[in-house]
Amino acid sequence: MKKIGILFGKERTFPMAFIEEVNKRQVNDVIAEPVQIDKVIQGDCDEYSVIIDRISQDVPFYRAFLKNAAICGTAVINNPFWWSADEKFFNNCLATKIGVPVPKTVILPSFELPADTSNESFSNLAYPMDWQGIFDYIGFPAYMKPFAGGGWKNVYQVHDKDDFYRKHNETGQLVMLLQEEIIFEEYYRCYCIGGKYVRIMPYEPRNPHHLRYVSNFTPSAERLKLMEDIVLRINQFLGYDFNTVELAVRDGIPYAIDFCNPAPDADRPSVGEENFNWVVETAATYAIERALSHQPGRDNLTWGEYLKRSITKQLLSH
Repeated sequence: MKKIGILFGKERTFPMAFIEEVNKRQVNDVIAEPVQIDKVIQGDCDEYSVIIDRISQDVPFYRAFLKNAAICGTAVINNPFWWSADEKFFNNCLATKIGVPVPKTVILPSFELPADTSNESFSNLAYPMDWQGIFDYIGFPAYMKPFAGGGWKNVYQVHDKDDFYRKHNETGQLVMLLQEEIIFEEYYRCYCIGGKYVRIMPYEPRNPHHLRYVSNFTPSAERLKLMEDIVLRINQFLGYDFNTVELAVRDGIPYAIDFCNPAPDADRPSVGEENFNWVVETAATYAIERALSHQPGRDNLTWGEYLKRSITKQLLSH
């Protein structure tokens, strides 16, 4: 029996609908259920062929459980090793190397010293930093947000350097990004599942949360194809099985604004019925594909092109 598990937190609409969708298809020897954990023993966790992870970014115990499952051969969606290593600044750095337009972005040291450090811990950091050079590069207005994390938490719009200093003072030990503001004509949020299934959703981030998927953007066929190509390129290089990419269109150019969302919103009330049905049905299709191709005791994780090409280059150099 090939078991597909889903690991989740407070959300209910997507996990329950996903389980129902997989099971109603009655694929031979494939079932789906909520993951149940009563103990985690090292090197012993092969109950599930596939696990979809929706919560380990907030629960370190779950992340450790998933890494153990992956070592035992479970296809964890998304790869917990890569998810642990990835963050938004690296995403932007990679985008500049694979031809994806992104806003001008810099990373900033935390305003407060990290725990267990002192001034002596930062011998290699110039003081003061070249703030004027940073401001000249980014321009104002700009956005400041954590280099890791999501959900619109700790996101600031900054209007000038005095506003920046005042708001950076509020960020404590968070490591922040300062990013060019893209004044957009259109905005899209795009699901990508399995590095091959894409749904491009018009999105209005300036609306209240429950109305953000209500907009009247009508992209041309050419722009849809361009955005789909960008979404696929990003996810294939990063190696995410389940992710969203946010694209802001300025002067006809789609800029990737945020594309490190491996547990994206899939709640029926916020994404709307049509988008919800697509993500449930597509996630079920992909999870079944992974269950049927699962090889017990092998590495069944997805690894992105960035890592695979790096490893290939190392092998060829020896």
